[in-house]
Amino acid sequence: MLIVEDDVVDRLACRRAIAKNPDYDFVLFEAATGKEGLRLADIHKPDCILLDYYLPDLNGLEFLSELADAAGEIVIPVMLLTGIESAEVAAAAIKSGAWDYLRKDSEGHYLEMLPSAIQRMLREQRLAEGKRQAEAKFRSLVEQIEAITYIVALDGTGRMSYISPQITMLGFSSEEWLADQALHAKQIHPDDLVAAMQAININRAGGNPLRHEYRLITRSGEVMWFRDEAKAVSDESGRKLFLQGIMVDITRGKMTEQALRQSQAELRQLTGHLERIKEADRKRIAQEIHDELGGLLTGIKAYVSVYLERSARTGPPPDQQLLVDAVTLADTGFQAVRRVITDLRPSVLDQLGVWAALEWYSDQIEKRSGLQCRCSIDANAITAELGPEFSTMLFRVVQEALTNVVRHAAASTVSIHAEVADGVLIVEVRDDGKGFDTTMQAKGESWGLVGMYERVRYFGGELTITGKVGKGSAIVLRLPMGSMINE
Repeated sequence: MLIVEDDVVDRLACRRAIAKNPDYDFVLFEAATGKEGLRLADIHKPDCILLDYYLPDLNGLEFLSELADAAGEIVIPVMLLTGIESAEVAAAAIKSGAWDYLRKDSEGHYLEMLPSAIQRMLREQRLAEGKRQAEAKFRSLVEQIEAITYIVALDGTGRMSYISPQITMLGFSSEEWLADQALHAKQIHPDDLVAAMQAININRAGGNPLRHEYRLITRSGEVMWFRDEAKAVSDESGRKLFLQGIMVDITRGKMTEQALRQSQAELRQLTGHLERIKEADRKRIAQEIHDELGGLLTGIKAYVSVYLERSARTGPPPDQQLLVDAVTLADTGFQAVRRVITDLRPSVLDQLGVWAALEWYSDQIEKRSGLQCRCSIDANAITAELGPEFSTMLFRVVQEALTNVVRHAAASTVSIHAEVADGVLIVEVRDDGKGFDTTMQAKGESWGLVGMYERVRYFGGELTITGKVGKGSAIVLRLPMGSMINE
């Protein structure tokens, strides 16, 4: 220990008070002036210093100022001893680097407290030294990784106390970044500023975990994406000490993600374009079959029927049965033509709209398969204004769903229900069949389902498929009303 005290009696009293404590084995150096104390401190590097406030050449604050190193830090624990009862003096001493403060009272009670105060001060010094070593190891480690690491105080100020040299990837030095605590917010991309600062402020206010992605603008104006993660470091009692964070450059991944998203959007646009072409071709082919082949079959039947009527008056020809069979075949052919036209593009869809088309199609399913098919459309859905492309998509998705039920579900009943709720059109197809294996969806084994998903996504909707073995399945479409009106 080093005691810097101009009063010989006070120095002796301190020596005796410390010597009474059996836990101490100490060597005491003494100085009567501030300059001598500074010289001895430089030579012996004591574990602690007992410092009188009033000295012949320096006061306590001046001593502390000269004791500080080039960085302004006092690494030797100093306890200030003074006979002045002044909170201002104590506060100034602590602010200048003193570790503790004891007032020298006339009864000498401070001497009784001196050993425990020294012990407490040395314990805090060991903790501080351990912290410095840990921080040094931390800095050595983090400054080798390809990410920006930082430490933020949890004292209510949200002040950043450390930023790793990797901050140079943004074009700034660590010193610049720490000197301007608002620089971080200034470099956040304007489109991300509100959300990013909200997440950061919540993190720094209470030490809650942070994980947020946002863009930062470099000094040169380049835009970079970062994932910012921070967690509170706590002591053994659970008290949060500071925030430790890392900002990882994810620019390349974001660019790849954006390119993929753009590619997916372009593919959906292409899919929508191809669907429009396909529906237009279906409509054209159906019309041509109806007009040409249907008209041709109708004409053949008419000619044969007229001939049979005329021959009935003059007597039936020997090959009349062949003509009767020809009429029957013409009827069969005409029915086939109508079925093909319906499969290509049901005329009810264009003439009466999607809801009438779905009711008509559910009747057709019931007649063809014997499956009981119920169709219920709420009034708010019937009055919804739907564009032609949207109506076609909706009809095709429900058509595919009903086809899957007929082919695979082994169901006895199937229901179609449509309604509008909170600006969203909801269409549900539910059956009581053997259930749906949703793993097929994940494996991409059903191209019909993939087609349904893509049709719905093109219009900004959502398609969900649920099912349990033995308990049927359900296909639910949720489509925003804003996407329904189109040319």
